Amino acid sequence: MVVYVKMTRKEKQLAKDYAKRNGLSLSAAMKQSLFDKIEDEYDIALADSGIKEYEENHIAYTHDEVVKELDLD
Repeated sequence: MVVYVKMTRKEKQLAKDYAKRNGLSLSAAMKQSLFDKIEDEYDIALADSGIKEYEENHIAYTHDEVVKELDLD
């Protein structure tokens, strides 16, 4: 798949400099940045969901309780 991104000259130079500093092609740097952003947003949504569930149920377990429940001794 080919994706085109419009950038100003300044933005393009900043992106090229970033890619060069990280030993990546511009394409690889943009792909990595996109998927890092997606992963970050997924992690935040997962954390928000866990917080909401805890606030609704107020159920929490100690480390020892989890180890015992999962028979990890």
